[in-house]
Amino acid sequence: MADSRDEPLVLGIETSCDETGVGIVRGTTLLADAVASSVDEHARFGGVVPEVASRAHLEAMVPTIQRALKDAGVSARDLDGIAVTAGPGLAGALLVGVSAAKAYAYVLGKPLYGVNHLASHICVDQLEHGPLPEPTMALLVSGGHSSLLLSSDITSDVRPLGATIDDAAGEAFDKIARVLNLGFPGGPVIDRYAKEGDPTAITFPRGLTGPRDPAYDFSFSGLKTSVARWIEAKRAAGEEVPVRDVSASFQEAVVDVLTRKAVRACKDEGVDHLMIGGGVAANSRLRALAAERCEAAGIRLRVPRPKLCTDNGAMVAALGAEMVARNRVPSDWDLSADSSLPVTDPHVPGHSHDHDHVHEVSKENLYS
Repeated sequence: MADSRDEPLVLGIETSCDETGVGIVRGTTLLADAVASSVDEHARFGGVVPEVASRAHLEAMVPTIQRALKDAGVSARDLDGIAVTAGPGLAGALLVGVSAAKAYAYVLGKPLYGVNHLASHICVDQLEHGPLPEPTMALLVSGGHSSLLLSSDITSDVRPLGATIDDAAGEAFDKIARVLNLGFPGGPVIDRYAKEGDPTAITFPRGLTGPRDPAYDFSFSGLKTSVARWIEAKRAAGEEVPVRDVSASFQEAVVDVLTRKAVRACKDEGVDHLMIGGGVAANSRLRALAAERCEAAGIRLRVPRPKLCTDNGAMVAALGAEMVARNRVPSDWDLSADSSLPVTDPHVPGHSHDHDHVHEVSKENLYS
Protein backbone atom coordinates (compact mmCIF):
# COMPACT_ATOMS: atom_id res chain seq x y z
CA MET A 1 0.00 0.00 0.00
CA ALA A 2 1.36 3.41 -0.97
CA ASP A 3 2.25 5.87 1.75
CA SER A 4 -0.44 8.57 1.89
CA ARG A 5 2.37 11.11 2.07
CA ASP A 6 3.18 10.24 -1.54
CA GLU A 7 -0.18 11.62 -2.60
CA PRO A 8 -0.24 15.27 -3.73
CA LEU A 9 -0.80 17.87 -1.02
CA VAL A 10 -2.70 20.77 -2.59
CA LEU A 11 -4.22 24.01 -1.31
CA GLY A 12 -7.32 25.26 -3.12
CA ILE A 13 -8.76 28.79 -3.18
CA GLU A 14 -12.39 29.50 -4.12
CA THR A 15 -13.72 33.07 -4.54
CA SER A 16 -16.23 32.84 -7.39
CA CYS A 17 -19.08 34.43 -5.44
CA ASP A 18 -19.54 35.41 -1.78
CA GLU A 19 -17.65 32.62 -0.01
CA THR A 20 -13.90 32.84 0.62
CA GLY A 21 -13.05 29.16 0.68
CA VAL A 22 -9.64 27.60 1.33
CA GLY A 23 -9.24 23.84 1.39
CA ILE A 24 -6.28 21.52 1.78
CA VAL A 25 -6.38 18.00 0.37
CA ARG A 26 -3.88 15.14 0.31
CA GLY A 27 -4.89 12.93 -2.61
CA THR A 28 -8.58 12.31 -1.95
CA THR A 29 -8.37 13.00 1.79
CA LEU A 30 -9.69 16.29 3.14
CA LEU A 31 -7.38 17.88 5.70
CA ALA A 32 -8.90 21.35 6.04
CA ASP A 33 -11.93 23.25 4.79
CA ALA A 34 -11.92 26.87 5.96
CA VAL A 35 -14.67 29.23 4.83
CA ALA A 36 -15.30 32.92 5.45
CA SER A 37 -18.75 33.94 4.23
CA SER A 38 -19.92 37.45 3.42
CA VAL A 39 -23.56 36.39 3.01
CA ASP A 40 -24.72 38.58 5.91
CA GLU A 41 -23.25 41.63 4.18
CA HIS A 42 -25.37 40.90 1.09
CA ALA A 43 -28.61 39.99 2.90
CA ARG A 44 -29.84 43.58 3.19
CA PHE A 45 -29.54 43.96 -0.61
CA GLY A 46 -31.50 40.76 -1.27
CA GLY A 47 -28.67 39.27 -3.33
CA VAL A 48 -24.91 39.21 -3.86
CA VAL A 49 -23.31 42.59 -4.59
CA PRO A 50 -20.10 41.99 -6.61
CA GLU A 51 -18.13 44.91 -5.17
CA VAL A 52 -19.02 43.94 -1.59
CA ALA A 53 -18.00 40.34 -2.31
CA SER A 54 -14.63 41.37 -3.77
CA ARG A 55 -13.76 43.55 -0.78
CA ALA A 56 -14.79 40.79 1.63
CA HIS A 57 -12.48 38.33 -0.19
CA LEU A 58 -9.58 40.77 0.12
CA GLU A 59 -10.07 41.05 3.87
CA ALA A 60 -10.62 37.34 4.48
CA MET A 61 -8.00 35.80 2.16
CA VAL A 62 -4.83 35.68 4.25
CA PRO A 63 -6.52 34.82 7.58
CA THR A 64 -8.52 32.03 5.91
CA ILE A 65 -5.41 30.54 4.29
CA GLN A 66 -3.58 30.67 7.62
CA ARG A 67 -6.53 28.98 9.35
CA ALA A 68 -6.62 26.20 6.75
CA LEU A 69 -2.88 25.50 7.09
CA LYS A 70 -3.24 25.38 10.88
CA ASP A 71 -6.28 23.09 10.70
CA ALA A 72 -4.46 20.74 8.32
CA GLY A 73 -1.31 20.76 10.45
CA VAL A 74 0.92 21.42 7.47
CA SER A 75 3.36 24.11 6.40
CA ALA A 76 2.89 26.09 3.20
CA ARG A 77 6.32 24.82 2.14
CA ASP A 78 4.99 21.23 2.22
CA LEU A 79 2.43 21.91 -0.52
CA ASP A 80 2.79 20.28 -3.94
CA GLY A 81 0.62 22.85 -5.70
CA ILE A 82 -1.80 25.76 -5.44
CA ALA A 83 -5.19 25.48 -7.17
CA VAL A 84 -7.63 28.35 -7.64
CA THR A 85 -11.00 28.88 -9.28
CA ALA A 86 -10.28 30.78 -12.49
CA GLY A 87 -13.95 30.84 -13.53
CA PRO A 88 -16.82 30.99 -14.05
CA GLY A 89 -18.04 33.49 -11.46
CA LEU A 90 -18.00 37.18 -10.57
CA ALA A 91 -15.03 38.77 -12.35
CA GLY A 92 -13.84 40.92 -9.44
CA ALA A 93 -14.26 38.15 -6.89
CA LEU A 94 -12.39 35.66 -9.08
CA LEU A 95 -9.57 38.15 -9.56
CA VAL A 96 -8.93 38.32 -5.81
CA GLY A 97 -8.54 34.55 -5.60
CA VAL A 98 -6.40 34.24 -8.72
CA SER A 99 -4.10 37.04 -7.57
CA ALA A 100 -3.68 35.47 -4.14
CA ALA A 101 -2.98 32.04 -5.64
CA LYS A 102 -0.34 33.50 -7.97
CA ALA A 103 1.36 35.25 -5.08
CA TYR A 104 1.51 32.15 -2.89
CA ALA A 105 2.57 29.88 -5.76
CA TYR A 106 5.31 32.25 -6.87
CA VAL A 107 6.75 32.90 -3.43
CA LEU A 108 6.60 29.23 -2.41
CA GLY A 109 7.89 27.95 -5.74
CA LYS A 110 4.87 25.74 -6.33
CA PRO A 111 2.94 24.97 -9.54
CA LEU A 112 -0.23 26.97 -10.10
CA TYR A 113 -3.47 25.41 -11.38
CA GLY A 114 -6.36 27.60 -12.52
CA VAL A 115 -9.39 25.29 -12.42
CA ASN A 116 -13.04 25.38 -13.40
CA HIS A 117 -15.64 26.05 -10.70
CA LEU A 118 -18.14 23.54 -12.12
CA ALA A 119 -15.61 20.75 -12.58
CA SER A 120 -14.54 21.36 -8.97
CA HIS A 121 -18.11 20.81 -7.80
CA ILE A 122 -17.98 17.37 -9.42
CA CYS A 123 -14.53 16.47 -8.15
CA VAL A 124 -15.33 17.27 -4.50
CA ASP A 125 -17.34 14.02 -4.31
CA GLN A 126 -14.03 12.13 -4.33
CA LEU A 127 -13.39 13.44 -0.82
CA GLU A 128 -16.54 11.69 0.41
CA HIS A 129 -17.10 8.63 -1.77
CA GLY A 130 -13.71 7.88 -3.29
CA PRO A 131 -12.50 8.11 -6.91
CA LEU A 132 -15.07 9.23 -9.47
CA PRO A 133 -16.39 6.57 -11.84
CA GLU A 134 -15.43 7.18 -15.47
CA PRO A 135 -17.57 8.38 -17.05
CA THR A 136 -19.38 10.42 -14.38
CA MET A 137 -22.86 11.87 -14.87
CA ALA A 138 -23.27 15.03 -12.80
CA LEU A 139 -26.23 17.26 -12.05
CA LEU A 140 -24.94 20.61 -10.78
CA VAL A 141 -27.48 22.97 -9.27
CA SER A 142 -26.61 26.29 -7.63
CA GLY A 143 -27.44 29.98 -7.58
CA GLY A 144 -25.77 30.52 -10.94
CA HIS A 145 -25.86 27.15 -12.64
CA SER A 146 -28.18 24.26 -13.43
CA SER A 147 -26.25 21.83 -15.59
CA LEU A 148 -26.15 18.20 -16.67
CA LEU A 149 -22.56 17.18 -17.38
CA LEU A 150 -20.87 14.00 -18.54
CA SER A 151 -17.16 13.60 -17.72
CA SER A 152 -14.86 10.78 -18.81
CA ASP A 153 -11.85 12.48 -17.15
CA ILE A 154 -12.49 15.30 -14.67
CA THR A 155 -9.13 16.91 -15.48
CA SER A 156 -9.56 17.08 -19.24
CA ASP A 157 -12.98 16.02 -20.54
CA VAL A 158 -16.28 17.47 -19.33
CA ARG A 159 -19.15 17.51 -21.82
CA PRO A 160 -22.28 19.60 -21.24
CA LEU A 161 -25.52 17.75 -22.02
CA GLY A 162 -27.86 20.47 -20.84
CA ALA A 163 -28.02 23.75 -18.92
CA THR A 164 -30.40 26.41 -17.74
CA ILE A 165 -31.62 28.76 -20.48
CA ASP A 166 -32.69 31.46 -18.00
CA ASP A 167 -32.85 31.44 -14.17
CA ALA A 168 -30.80 28.78 -12.42
CA ALA A 169 -32.54 26.72 -9.72
CA GLY A 170 -30.84 28.52 -6.84
CA GLU A 171 -31.66 31.89 -8.36
CA ALA A 172 -35.35 30.92 -8.51
CA PHE A 173 -35.25 29.92 -4.82
CA ASP A 174 -33.81 33.32 -3.92
CA LYS A 175 -36.41 35.22 -5.95
CA ILE A 176 -39.41 33.33 -4.56
CA ALA A 177 -38.08 33.72 -1.02
CA ARG A 178 -37.90 37.46 -1.66
CA VAL A 179 -41.54 37.54 -2.88
CA LEU A 180 -42.55 35.63 0.27
CA ASN A 181 -40.48 38.03 2.43
CA LEU A 182 -38.40 35.16 3.78
CA GLY A 183 -35.00 36.83 3.37
CA PHE A 184 -31.76 35.86 1.63
CA PRO A 185 -30.45 33.30 0.77
CA GLY A 186 -33.70 31.64 -0.22
CA GLY A 187 -32.74 27.97 -0.54
CA PRO A 188 -32.36 26.99 3.13
CA VAL A 189 -35.41 28.94 4.35
CA ILE A 190 -37.75 27.60 1.64
CA ASP A 191 -36.50 24.08 2.37
CA ARG A 192 -37.34 24.63 6.03
CA TYR A 193 -40.86 25.98 5.39
CA ALA A 194 -41.56 23.32 2.76
CA LYS A 195 -41.12 20.53 5.31
CA GLU A 196 -44.30 21.78 7.00
CA GLY A 197 -46.24 22.33 3.76
CA ASP A 198 -48.11 20.24 1.19
CA PRO A 199 -46.17 19.80 -2.08
CA THR A 200 -49.41 18.94 -3.92
CA ALA A 201 -51.37 21.94 -2.62
CA ILE A 202 -50.70 24.07 -5.72
CA THR A 203 -49.87 22.84 -9.20
CA PHE A 204 -47.05 24.97 -10.56
CA PRO A 205 -45.63 24.49 -14.11
CA ARG A 206 -42.71 22.19 -14.93
CA GLY A 207 -40.55 24.04 -17.46
CA LEU A 208 -39.21 22.38 -20.63
CA THR A 209 -40.84 19.00 -19.97
CA GLY A 210 -42.94 18.79 -23.15
CA PRO A 211 -42.25 16.16 -25.83
CA ARG A 212 -40.68 18.73 -28.18
CA ASP A 213 -38.62 20.54 -25.51
CA PRO A 214 -34.85 20.03 -25.16
CA ALA A 215 -34.40 16.83 -23.17
CA TYR A 216 -31.71 18.07 -20.79
CA ASP A 217 -32.09 21.86 -20.65
CA PHE A 218 -33.73 23.66 -17.73
CA SER A 219 -35.95 26.72 -17.41
CA PHE A 220 -37.21 28.13 -14.12
CA SER A 221 -38.19 31.63 -15.23
CA GLY A 222 -41.76 30.62 -16.09
CA LEU A 223 -42.12 28.79 -12.78
CA LYS A 224 -40.82 31.80 -10.89
CA THR A 225 -43.30 34.10 -12.66
CA SER A 226 -46.19 31.70 -12.06
CA VAL A 227 -45.48 31.47 -8.33
CA ALA A 228 -45.05 35.24 -8.00
CA ARG A 229 -48.37 35.90 -9.77
CA TRP A 230 -50.16 33.33 -7.60
CA ILE A 231 -48.87 35.06 -4.48
CA GLU A 232 -49.78 38.52 -5.81
CA ALA A 233 -53.32 37.36 -6.64
CA LYS A 234 -53.80 36.08 -3.09
CA ARG A 235 -52.59 39.36 -1.62
CA ALA A 236 -54.73 41.42 -4.01
CA ALA A 237 -57.79 39.47 -2.87
CA GLY A 238 -56.92 40.23 0.75
CA GLU A 239 -56.25 36.58 1.50
CA GLU A 240 -53.41 35.17 3.59
CA VAL A 241 -50.62 33.55 1.59
CA PRO A 242 -50.02 29.94 2.75
CA VAL A 243 -46.23 30.29 2.90
CA ARG A 244 -45.58 26.65 3.78
CA ASP A 245 -47.72 25.22 0.99
CA VAL A 246 -46.33 27.68 -1.56
CA SER A 247 -42.78 26.78 -0.50
CA ALA A 248 -43.46 23.05 -0.71
CA SER A 249 -45.27 23.25 -4.06
CA PHE A 250 -42.63 25.50 -5.63
CA GLN A 251 -39.78 23.35 -4.33
CA GLU A 252 -41.47 20.20 -5.63
CA ALA A 253 -41.77 21.73 -9.12
CA VAL A 254 -38.04 22.50 -9.15
CA VAL A 255 -36.75 19.15 -7.87
CA ASP A 256 -39.23 17.18 -9.98
CA VAL A 257 -37.75 18.63 -13.18
CA LEU A 258 -34.14 18.36 -11.99
CA THR A 259 -34.34 14.71 -10.98
CA ARG A 260 -36.52 13.66 -13.92
CA LYS A 261 -34.05 15.03 -16.47
CA ALA A 262 -30.99 13.71 -14.61
CA VAL A 263 -32.35 10.16 -14.46
CA ARG A 264 -33.30 10.34 -18.14
CA ALA A 265 -29.76 11.44 -19.04
CA CYS A 266 -28.28 8.50 -17.13
CA LYS A 267 -30.55 6.06 -18.97
CA ASP A 268 -29.92 7.62 -22.38
CA GLU A 269 -26.13 7.64 -21.92
CA GLY A 270 -25.97 4.20 -20.31
CA VAL A 271 -24.45 5.53 -17.06
CA ASP A 272 -25.44 3.62 -13.93
CA HIS A 273 -24.74 6.35 -11.39
CA LEU A 274 -25.51 10.02 -10.77
CA MET A 275 -23.53 12.62 -8.85
CA ILE A 276 -25.37 15.73 -7.62
CA GLY A 277 -23.43 18.83 -6.55
CA GLY A 278 -23.71 22.59 -6.12
CA GLY A 279 -25.39 24.60 -3.39
CA VAL A 280 -28.93 23.42 -4.16
CA ALA A 281 -27.74 19.83 -3.68
CA ALA A 282 -28.00 20.60 0.04
CA ASN A 283 -31.79 20.76 -0.39
CA SER A 284 -33.40 17.92 1.57
CA ARG A 285 -36.25 17.30 -0.90
CA LEU A 286 -33.89 17.17 -3.88
CA ARG A 287 -31.81 14.54 -2.07
CA ALA A 288 -34.87 12.49 -1.12
CA LEU A 289 -36.54 12.54 -4.55
CA ALA A 290 -33.23 11.84 -6.32
CA ALA A 291 -32.63 8.84 -4.05
CA GLU A 292 -36.16 7.55 -4.70
CA ARG A 293 -35.97 7.91 -8.47
CA CYS A 294 -32.41 6.60 -8.76
CA GLU A 295 -33.28 3.51 -6.74
CA ALA A 296 -36.30 2.84 -8.95
CA ALA A 297 -34.10 3.18 -12.07
CA GLY A 298 -31.21 1.09 -10.74
CA ILE A 299 -28.90 4.11 -10.61
CA ARG A 300 -26.37 4.64 -7.83
CA LEU A 301 -26.62 8.12 -6.31
CA ARG A 302 -23.60 10.05 -5.01
CA VAL A 303 -24.21 13.31 -3.15
CA PRO A 304 -21.56 14.93 -0.94
CA ARG A 305 -22.52 16.12 2.53
CA PRO A 306 -24.20 19.56 2.46
CA LYS A 307 -21.10 21.53 3.50
CA LEU A 308 -19.21 20.19 0.48
CA CYS A 309 -22.10 21.02 -1.88
CA THR A 310 -21.93 24.77 -1.30
CA ASP A 311 -18.95 26.74 -2.63
CA ASN A 312 -15.77 25.79 -0.74
CA GLY A 313 -12.01 25.57 -1.13
CA ALA A 314 -11.97 21.81 -0.61
CA MET A 315 -13.53 21.20 -4.03
CA VAL A 316 -10.86 23.33 -5.71
CA ALA A 317 -8.10 21.54 -3.80
CA ALA A 318 -9.62 18.17 -4.78
CA LEU A 319 -9.47 19.02 -8.49
CA GLY A 320 -6.00 20.50 -8.05
CA ALA A 321 -4.78 17.30 -6.43
CA GLU A 322 -6.17 15.33 -9.34
CA MET A 323 -4.31 17.64 -11.75
CA VAL A 324 -1.05 17.00 -9.91
CA ALA A 325 -1.67 13.24 -9.70
CA ARG A 326 -2.31 13.04 -13.45
CA ASN A 327 0.66 15.28 -14.32
CA ARG A 328 -1.46 17.96 -15.99
CA VAL A 329 0.42 21.04 -17.23
CA PRO A 330 0.30 23.87 -14.65
CA SER A 331 -1.14 27.26 -15.55
CA ASP A 332 1.11 30.11 -16.68
CA TRP A 333 1.84 33.14 -14.53
CA ASP A 334 -0.36 35.26 -16.78
CA LEU A 335 -3.38 33.18 -15.74
CA SER A 336 -6.44 35.41 -15.84
CA ALA A 337 -9.82 35.27 -14.15
CA ASP A 338 -12.47 34.31 -16.70
CA SER A 339 -16.04 35.00 -15.56
CA SER A 340 -17.44 32.88 -18.39
CA LEU A 341 -14.88 30.03 -18.43
CA PRO A 342 -16.65 27.15 -20.22
CA VAL A 343 -17.11 23.88 -18.38
CA THR A 344 -15.39 22.15 -21.30
CA ASP A 345 -12.16 23.63 -19.85
CA PRO A 346 -11.69 21.84 -16.50
CA HIS A 347 -8.47 23.78 -16.07
CA VAL A 348 -6.41 26.45 -17.81
CA PRO A 349 -3.13 24.83 -18.86
CA GLY A 350 -0.05 26.92 -19.49
CA HIS A 351 1.97 27.09 -22.69
CA SER A 352 5.35 28.26 -21.47
CA HIS A 353 8.05 26.05 -20.01
CA ASP A 354 9.66 28.48 -17.59
CA HIS A 355 7.86 27.31 -14.44
CA ASP A 356 10.87 25.55 -12.99
CA HIS A 357 13.14 28.53 -13.58
CA VAL A 358 10.68 30.97 -12.02
CA HIS A 359 10.18 28.67 -9.06
CA GLU A 360 13.90 28.37 -8.45
CA VAL A 361 14.24 32.15 -8.52
CA SER A 362 11.35 32.55 -6.10
CA LYS A 363 12.80 29.95 -3.74
CA GLU A 364 16.06 31.86 -3.64
CA ASN A 365 14.19 35.04 -2.80
CA LEU A 366 12.17 33.32 -0.11
CA TYR A 367 14.76 31.21 1.66
CA SER A 368 18.01 33.16 1.24
